[in-house]
Amino acid sequence: MRKAGLLLGGCARTWKAVRMASSGATRQNPLANKVALVTASTEGIGLAIARRLAQDGAHVVVSSRKQQNVDRAVAALQGEGLSVTGTVCHVGKAEDRERLVATILDINVKATAMMTKAVVPEMEKRGGGSVVIVGSIAAFSPFPYLGPYNVSKTALLGLSKNLALELASKNIRVNCLAPGLIKTNFSKVLWEDKAREDSIKERMNIRRLGQPEDCAGIVSFLCSEDASYITGETVVVGGGAPSRL
Repeated sequence: MRKAGLLLGGCARTWKAVRMASSGATRQNPLANKVALVTASTEGIGLAIARRLAQDGAHVVVSSRKQQNVDRAVAALQGEGLSVTGTVCHVGKAEDRERLVATILDINVKATAMMTKAVVPEMEKRGGGSVVIVGSIAAFSPFPYLGPYNVSKTALLGLSKNLALELASKNIRVNCLAPGLIKTNFSKVLWEDKAREDSIKERMNIRRLGQPEDCAGIVSFLCSEDASYITGETVVVGGGAPSRL
């Protein structure tokens, strides 16, 4: 019995160590000396990602279309003692990013490609880097009545793989995050009705809707050296919802 008790105790300690490592509790500043540019990052998933990257040691530049949103996010994150600055950037405006006609495909796909192209030279100067493109589970399981949105997100999967191939020689990794239904203002129409929310939960393996913070740790991991051998991949954060083409 004593031997069994020792064995169980050892297993418990091992499991605790694994949990702490996966949460980052035992590793300080895995993104130290990194600079992270997070677009559309003043609320929702983008803000959660910006906060987590800063907590993990990166200097984060947040951006949004509106100055007041940038100011609010910067003040909040700096108030938490994080290294954050902000800039206004509307990826659909020609004067802000050389750009673009404000359509779904332009915003979701073309602007992503253009933004990546813009930051590659700076990443090269630093010896490499990591790009994480935010897609959607809609790329695998299309949402009804949202055809252009679904197509744009599927295109991002292909863009990620192509960029990963093209930029590998520059020591730049490119991966994609595909969130499922995350509780944000953007997705509010899908879950603000309690009956609809309950119906959605019934179709999920993990019976809850996601929170922005569920995405943030994955992005931090993909930007860190722990993911140095991962590129061209898509990580689904969708509570077990169907996510295969």
